[in-house]
Amino acid sequence: MLTCGCGRWMHTEGIEERAYEDGTPQWFIRSECRGCGLNVGADVPAGEMNGLVDRLMWTDEALHRLERMPPYMASFFRAEVEEDARVRGEQVITYEALLCPRTGERIEWEPEAEQRLERVPAPVRAMARVELERTAADRGTARVTVALMEEIKAKYFGMSNVKRET
Repeated sequence: MLTCGCGRWMHTEGIEERAYEDGTPQWFIRSECRGCGLNVGADVPAGEMNGLVDRLMWTDEALHRLERMPPYMASFFRAEVEEDARVRGEQVITYEALLCPRTGERIEWEPEAEQRLERVPAPVRAMARVELERTAADRGTARVTVALMEEIKAKYFGMSNVKRET
């Protein structure tokens, strides 16, 4: 942990996701002494906190994404993401982590499926993305297809464009 010159522990205030000039990801970690009010910041390679992060933190970019969700979904989503981070032993939740399901691997999207997702109403789009990617990951596939979208649509809303044989 980082200690201030006044003898108190520095408290992590925020983390910004940045990149070095060569494109390598880095974090800018902001800390504050709650005793004397001293503020410091440190650039570190992404993932290398070196004792600068004192608790589970969201990067500014990940928080921005979370804040854009409807409140009734954000609290559920936040709890689930934080639980997954704790299970993996991570202290920082990044924007990229929000785009990855529990497996930690990025899920690809069929172009037509991505276009269909854009037609989903904005208030539920983020949650739909998460549910579709989680379902794909749980099934061991790394791709969201139109067929998967139709299946999930039928499961949650009882409707689908898939023609059934009678």
